[in-house]
Amino acid sequence: MTETLTDTRPIRLKGRSFLAIQLSPELPFDNWLARLDDLARRSTGFFLGRPIVLDVEGLDLDQDQLKDLIAELGERGVRIMGIEGARPSILGLGMPPAMRGGRPAADFDPPAETTPEPVAATGKAEPGEASVMERPAEAKPAATRSEPVRAMPSLIVDRPVRSGQSIIFPEGDVTVLGAVSSGAEIVAGGSIHVYGALRGRAMAGSVGHSEARIFCSKLEAELVAIDGLYKMAEDIDRRLVGQPVCVSLDGETIKADLI
Repeated sequence: MTETLTDTRPIRLKGRSFLAIQLSPELPFDNWLARLDDLARRSTGFFLGRPIVLDVEGLDLDQDQLKDLIAELGERGVRIMGIEGARPSILGLGMPPAMRGGRPAADFDPPAETTPEPVAATGKAEPGEASVMERPAEAKPAATRSEPVRAMPSLIVDRPVRSGQSIIFPEGDVTVLGAVSSGAEIVAGGSIHVYGALRGRAMAGSVGHSEARIFCSKLEAELVAIDGLYKMAEDIDRRLVGQPVCVSLDGETIKADLI
């Protein structure tokens, strides 16, 4: 029997990227889950409705342990969309799919002719284009090279960010010309500038940019984070509350300074 195709319109397939939160559990899981519970308790709704990728690379665990971990996260309302770094043998039916090729920043392809050094102090390449200009062969050998890099893009929000709203911009900096209300959040791949009171959550350097900073005219934040390291409201020095502050990362420590 021969079927005649009457609709010749093609099926349209499109690529689309989303910003996902990466969770990297640590053994023993009971201790790590307790710390996760503490974060969720102190920042209500932090994981609600967010795409989560579970990174288990380097962990010595079997399929049953992985299933139990996913179940524990599910009971906490943390829904796993994919798993990174898992051996194929521990991924079974009904489990989130294996994820590959995730990058902490936007695609970055240096010119094929040269291999420029990373432009960030942390050793991570920043989004953008880079090129290398070397002296002519007859010139005196020197280590001097020019590496012009396109400036990181930025997003300007010209109105207050109200409770329940999220501004997510992994490509670069976010500047808010107003206040960020309690229950609102800003997520930026670069730095965050708030020309008003910061009462909600601010997460800078979300794509692995540890040099990012958070600036605000009045610090009253529920949570501030840079490159995945966070500090809750009750952990902030009370002398800084209500003051203009710059938040930055010093190694593995979040620090805040008056500006």
